[in-house]
Amino acid sequence: METIRSDAAARESYGFSAEVGERKSARALLVQHLGRCTGHAGLSPGLRALTDYVSASHFLLLRHDVMPEAGLESVVASDWPFDMVRAIAGAILAGQSRMSELDKCLTLLKPCFSHLADDIAVPKGISREYCTIAFHVGRVRMSLLLLFPEHFILSQSKLRDVGVMTGYFASVCCQGAFLRQDREMELTEREVECLYWIAEGKTSDEIAVILGISRNTINNYITSVMRKTATKTRSEAIAWAVRNNLV
Repeated sequence: METIRSDAAARESYGFSAEVGERKSARALLVQHLGRCTGHAGLSPGLRALTDYVSASHFLLLRHDVMPEAGLESVVASDWPFDMVRAIAGAILAGQSRMSELDKCLTLLKPCFSHLADDIAVPKGISREYCTIAFHVGRVRMSLLLLFPEHFILSQSKLRDVGVMTGYFASVCCQGAFLRQDREMELTEREVECLYWIAEGKTSDEIAVILGISRNTINNYITSVMRKTATKTRSEAIAWAVRNNLV
C-alpha cells in the first residue's frame, strides 16, 4: 500500500523549501482573513493582519490627493503613536508632491526604506527606519508605512506580498468612498475653461471678458479648481491640468 506523505514531505518533493511552504500557508491564511475583513470587520483589522504577516509593529495608511498642509487629513488608518503621525504626515505628502510622475510609477508596490528625523520620538524597541509601499486605489495614490522592531531581519518576499495585498484590500474597502469623492471633486466645464485660459496666459479680467462673466466669478472658479486639485497656485493648477490631459 502506498505510503501517504506529509505536507512537508510533499513540498520537499516538489522542490519547495520548508520556508517557502510556511510562507505560502501563512499567505493563504492571510488572504482568507482579509476576505472576512472586507465583509464586515473593516479596514484597520485587515491592516493589522497585514502588519503582523510581515512582523511589523505599526501601520500608517496615507492618501496623497490632499495638500501637504492638510497633514492629518491624509490619514486613512493608523496605529502609530499620534505625535509621530502628526510629525511625519505632512513631510510624507510634501515629498510625494515633489516626485516626478516617472518616479511615482517606478516606486509603485516597491518597498522603500527611510529614516525618521532625529527629533521624532519613537516607542522603545522600535527601529527609526520605516518602510513605505505605494499603490493606487482608483486614481488615488496611497502609501502604507510600516514600523519594525529594532534589529529585525526583514523578509523581502513578504514585503512584496504585503504591497500587492494592501493595494487590493484597500481597493475593496475604500474605492466606493473614493469614487464618491472623485465625483464630488470633478471639475465642471466652466472650471476646465478657466484652466485652459489660465494656461494660455490670460488674467482673470481677460477671462471674464472672454467668457462674459464677472471677474469675481472667474476667481471663484479658479479657487474651486485649486481646492479640487490640491494645488496652491495657478502654475501648479496648470501643471496638474497638463498631467491629466485637460489642456
